[in-house]
Order: sequence, then structure tokens, then C-alpha cells
Amino acid sequence: MAYVRDENEKFEIDYSLEEIWAAIPQVVKALDWTIEESDEETHRAKIKSSRGFLAYSTAIVIELKSEDEKKTRMSIIGETPVTTITSILDFGRTRDRVGLFIATLAKKLETTQQSKQ
Repeated sequence: MAYVRDENEKFEIDYSLEEIWAAIPQVVKALDWTIEESDEETHRAKIKSSRGFLAYSTAIVIELKSEDEKKTRMSIIGETPVTTITSILDFGRTRDRVGLFIATLAKKLETTQQSKQ
């Protein structure tokens, strides 16, 4: 039997929507993941992580909404299919992959900000 483990994160970031949207492809490339869908108008992207040992890849959906010129709301939903066999080995992997994406994005945004100064 298969089911999906999911992880949801919502937060505000003190960067413009354009800066975050531009950084996402660079983060995906750095993680060696792939962008499956990307919508420039709605600022929504679907990303697929690489597979792990005895684990399926995680589908991560990112949605951005501008609060103002320098603040963006970000919603991240990660989903990893698991089976009864892989569920023990895969415990926490979805959360780890979402966290890895967030950490890598934060580093990229910080590096970009420092290079502008």
C-alpha cells in the first residue's frame, strides 16, 4: 500500500518576489534537482528532488506572493510517496528536503545580497 507524506511551510521573507523567483532555478541546480513546472505569472513552481537510497523523490510546490517591495510570502508543500516497506527508512525525509531547499535558498539570497553591496 502506498501513501504520501507531506510537509507544509509558510513564512515571510525580507526579499522581493523577483529576487526569490530568480534564485529558485539556481537553488534547484545547486541541489541537482529539477523544475517540473514553472509559472511566471502566478509565481508557482513544482520541483522534484533526486531519489534517495530506497526512497522516492519528493515533489515540492512553491508559491510566492508579494507583500510589498521588500517582503514576500512563501508557501512550500513537499510530498513524498512512501510504501509500507519504505515508510520507516523514509521517515522525516520530506521535512529534510524542504528544509534543505529553504537553507540553500537562504544562502543564495544572502550571497546575492552581499554581492550587490
